[in-house]
Amino acid sequence: MAALGELERSVMDQLWSTPAGLTAYDLVDLLPADAGKRLAPTTVLTVLSRLEKKGFVTRERSTRPHRYTAVASRADHSAELMRDVLDGADDRVAVLERFVGQVSPAEADALRELLLGRARDAS
Repeated sequence: MAALGELERSVMDQLWSTPAGLTAYDLVDLLPADAGKRLAPTTVLTVLSRLEKKGFVTRERSTRPHRYTAVASRADHSAELMRDVLDGADDRVAVLERFVGQVSPAEADALRELLLGRARDAS
């Protein structure tokens, strides 16, 4: 999965927070100003076009202005990033071991429950 730049991440954060979707003009109003200057709608449209080409967003063409929505959830994106890291590792077990060694007790309990559920489903 393609990585997100800073402005792309800001746009996606807004889209992930608004499942109904947003227009470029909505995003201009929601995105932080750069050095006190609002982003131009054309800049936001360019970012949305790039995100669409990367497969992160889809646009509803039947409305004017176009409404953009996230193709997948934030959780889906995060899981895909984790999968990319594992796929690039020479020693996947070592990476998993270090990851598990850094999770909180509550996160460890959640992982344990998820893995137990997966094992039950597989049998």
